[in-house]
Parts: sequence; C-alpha cells; structure tokens
Amino acid sequence: MSRTRTRTALLAALALVGGATGTAMAAAPGDVGAAAVPCTVDYQVQNQWDTGFTASVTVTNHSAAKNAWSLKWSYAGNQQITSAWNAKVSQSGAAVTAANESYNGTLATGGSVSFGFNGTYSGTNAVPAAFTLDGVTCNVDDGGGGPTDPPDPDPTARVGNPYSGAKVYVNPEWSAKAAAEPGGSRISDQPTGVWLDRIAAINGVNGGMGLRDHLDEALEQKGADELVVQLVIYNLPGRDCAALASNGELGPTEIGRYKTEYIDPIAAILADPKYADLRIVTTVEIDSLPNLVTNTGSRPTATPQCDVMKANGNYVKGVGYALGKLGDVPNVYNYVDAGHHGWIGWDDNFGASANIFKEAATAEGATVNDVHGFITNTANYSALKEENFTINDAVNGTSVRQSKWVDWNRYVDELSFAQAFRSQLVSVGFDAGIGMLIDTSRNGWGGSARPTGPGALTSVDAYVDGGRYDRRIHVGNWCNQSGAGLGERPQAAPAAGIDAYVWMKPPGESDGASREIPNDEGKGFDRMCDPTYPGNARNNFNMSGALPDAPLSGHWFSAQFRQLMANAYPPLS
Repeated sequence: MSRTRTRTALLAALALVGGATGTAMAAAPGDVGAAAVPCTVDYQVQNQWDTGFTASVTVTNHSAAKNAWSLKWSYAGNQQITSAWNAKVSQSGAAVTAANESYNGTLATGGSVSFGFNGTYSGTNAVPAAFTLDGVTCNVDDGGGGPTDPPDPDPTARVGNPYSGAKVYVNPEWSAKAAAEPGGSRISDQPTGVWLDRIAAINGVNGGMGLRDHLDEALEQKGADELVVQLVIYNLPGRDCAALASNGELGPTEIGRYKTEYIDPIAAILADPKYADLRIVTTVEIDSLPNLVTNTGSRPTATPQCDVMKANGNYVKGVGYALGKLGDVPNVYNYVDAGHHGWIGWDDNFGASANIFKEAATAEGATVNDVHGFITNTANYSALKEENFTINDAVNGTSVRQSKWVDWNRYVDELSFAQAFRSQLVSVGFDAGIGMLIDTSRNGWGGSARPTGPGALTSVDAYVDGGRYDRRIHVGNWCNQSGAGLGERPQAAPAAGIDAYVWMKPPGESDGASREIPNDEGKGFDRMCDPTYPGNARNNFNMSGALPDAPLSGHWFSAQFRQLMANAYPPLS
C-alpha cells in the first residue's frame, strides 16, 4: 500500500494538487457499488524541488486476478522519468507505461502493488488526470454511478508528506524556556518535538502539560491551516540498553506495562475525534532497534543489557505494538528511529539494521503500511552535509574511508546516509513512498571553529580533520557535545526523499548529567556525559567531548542552549 492509508471500502479517486505534494488520492464512493470501479490508482508526489521530484504509485485491482499488469498515463507538462523501482517504466513523449517486474506481476482481486520513481520537470508538476490498467480506465465508475458523479474526499486519508503545506506545533513550555535566555527569542518560535518519555508524561509531570494539553494547544495554533504535531514515543522496556543517562522507568520484561499503561492510553487520546484534523507525527523509540545490531553478541561494543533485550525480543515486540496501535489512528504518521550515519553507516550494520526494522514493523500485528517513514540523527550531532570532502576522495592514493574519522564508514554525513538508507529500506519491503526526517537541532557546527575549505593534503587524516564541519572528537560521542551549534531550521521537503528537517530534540534539553544525580526518573549516570571520561569501545577510547555541569537528561541546560545559539549554522540573525 501507499503512504496514504485509506479505508478498504474506498473505490474512487480524486486528483488533488497542492504545494510540493501532488496526490491522486482514494476517495469515498458515495453510492457507487464495489464492482463499479475496476481499479484505483493512488499517485503521490512525495518530494518536489526546483527541477525534480520523487513520486509513488499504488494500483489496486477490483477486477479479475492478474498474472501481469501494465499501467499507463500521460503528463500534461514536460515531466521526464529518470529512474524507477519496483516497476519497468518507459516513456515516449508525455506517455508513460509502467509494467510489472518478474516478482510482482500477480495482482489478486482486491490486491495492490506499489512502485516509485524519480523525475525532472520545469514549470508545473501536475498530477496525471487519468490512468488505465491493461487498457481499462481506473478511478472511474463503469456503470453504477456514472463517471461524472463527484467522489467525496476521504477525510481519513493520509497525505504523502505531512509537513508539506503545514505549520508545525510550537511547544509553549520549551518556547518559554528558550525565550528566557539572552537572545533566545530569535528561535523560541521554532517547532520542536514533545517527548513522552514516561507514563506520567501522558498526563503531565510536575504540573506541566500532558498530551491532551499539547493537542488542545495545537488546535489553537492550527486555526484554519494544516498543522503537524511532533511526538516522541520513548519508553520501551529496558530502554537504551547501551547508555545509562537515558535509561527508562520500565524493566526489561515489562512489555505488558508498556502496552497497557503507555501505548494504549496514548493511542486512545490520539484517536479522539476532537484531534482528527491534526497531522500527528510520531518518532517511535529512539536508540532502540540499532542497539540490537551493534551492541550485542561478540562485538566489542556489546553490553549485557542489549544482549538481554535481543534475547527477550521486547524491543521488537514493543516497536511493533506501538506501530500497529498508533498506525490505526488515521491521522497519525509513524516515523521509526533509524540511528545515524556514525552508528549504522558501516557495511556490517547497514543492511542488518534495515532487516531488523522490517522485523519490528511486522511484529505484534503491525505491517509495513504502519510505517510512514524513518528519522535519522535524533538527538545527535552528525553534520547534515560535509562539503569539503566526499567518501570518494583520496589523498596520496589513500581513500578517505581509511581516515581515522571516517574509519571505513560508507557515509560522511547525514543527508547522504538518509537518502541511501531509504533505498535500502525500500529494498527489504518498505513502501517505495516512505520519507525520511533528519533531526538538525544540534548539527550546525558553526562559529569560529567551522572550516572554510578542505584540510591539508599532507595526509588523509589532515585532509579530513581539517575540512570536516563535525568537530566532535569521535563520531561515537553523543552527550552534550562541546562546540555544537543549531543546524538547519525546520523545513518541509528540503531534498530528494526527505520529508523534512526537524528539531525533534528540543535544543537546550540535556543529554545526561555530568555526574551522578539521584532521581526518580530511572536515569543513570553515564560516563560519556562526564568531560573527564577517557572513553570506551564505542568511541574508540577517546575523550567524551561532553560539556561540564550538565543536569539530568531532558532537563534544561542553559549553558548548552547558549552555546548552540552562538555556534548556529546557518548563523542566527
């Protein structure tokens, strides 16, 4: 199925074009009988920029089963398809033909098939007006209601990119803290994620806003516009098994409490018809599934806690349950956390991570249709794009991959990783229309330390270290990093395959305490948050690079916030 999730009774389609996302969406049939529409086509422009676009197409067959299929349409403009996946796509002038591959020719009655493609255009990029499947016109009643009967749009249908054409919710609690800092009013109106990091957060902690409070405020901010609310679902049993600062309240075996006391109440609130007009984006369980790949078994980075979570399956079960329950709410868009390039960009992590995401997305009743996309770099510091060197560069015959910083990774920045990992996810069975989010809240790396050009050509390390924007001591350092700055401001559809740049981690909220602080939040002391710590296997025994005097994770850290503003890139005005 496509990323627009519709009721199974929907039979007709309504062509809608708007902003950067054009959609031919399935629509409610009114009085049209089930046999009247032979096929429906859902054509969506997922991302669009000045000269190109990415689109996905889902075909649903309402006629006799097929062993092969061919879909045709014509463009009104000058669109040219340049590459495609999951279909053989050819074009002659404005006319396009998409035929099945050898592995997806079977199309049962009521069955669907999806494919996607990249294209170029200039001027306008209108959605095609008509489609034929094996010569039969789709999206048109062939007798029951008449082809001119206007279908009604389905109010529950998801859009391709929830951020396109929409405002994004500004958390008033975070905004007030930001505005109270010197110069903070420059960014206090930016949208950030709302973290539901424990059961109590659903109703509000220490007199703060609960989930309903945020949703009610979102309705006020929405007005007559579309509005996205960003929620972080973050309370798995045995949470964050490779770090102590972000440990949670639930023990490794408490999957029952996770389901009934955490996910079920959240899903019930989100399903309230009062909030049906909000676009609710969920980031599902940060730093969970990649741990099962990189920090288990015989690897030097393994921890006993991660081995336990892999053995009991509760990360996979928990994520699957969350995706299924939240995905049942028609206006919820699930994005699964996908680590970052400095975590799963290596060959032995890349494919294995995609596979375990697929396993989780099909666990506990969930399907890949419950996944709208993935998010990378959440609460991390990886540079969006390194412009002074590429993975293909070499110095005196030595590849950049052999530098100490890159260390044989195949990616040097977050944008190239997110786009490549999206393709990998599609290859293992996720919908061709999935989109990626990148958290740019703390990856700007501006200020006086930002390089203005490549490093010296004396050695590959000098070349990379002298030119890289990411100024961390090691790519594995993650806690309250010294020298970090605000990154790109939140924006929709900034690049191919990317639904949005977001600030899912609210700038100024600590990653963890610099020293042990007793608390009732389940958060331990992690030496990676201690600036005197000389490191471990996960950062190749380098210094932690952490700021001093940090509070507990999630608590306001004024010194960090001021540093982020000072080092922002693009700079703050």
